[in-house]
Amino acid sequence: MISEKAYIITTAIFFLVIAFLHLLRLIIGWEIVMEGWAVPRWLNFVALVVAGYLAYEGLRLSRK
Repeated sequence: MISEKAYIITTAIFFLVIAFLHLLRLIIGWEIVMEGWAVPRWLNFVALVVAGYLAYEGLRLSRK
C-alpha cells in the first residue's frame, strides 16, 4: 500500500510535468488540433497556471 506522503509527492510531480509541457508548448509554439479545432494558446496559459498551482500545493503539503 502506498503511503499518503508518497501519493502526494507522486501527484505533485505529475502536475509539475504537465505544467512544464504546457509551458513548453507556449514557448515553442506547438500547434494542437483536435478533430479540426485548433486549441488556442490562451487555453494552455490557463492550464499552466492550474497545473502549476496544483504542483505547488502538492509539494507544499508533502513537506508537512
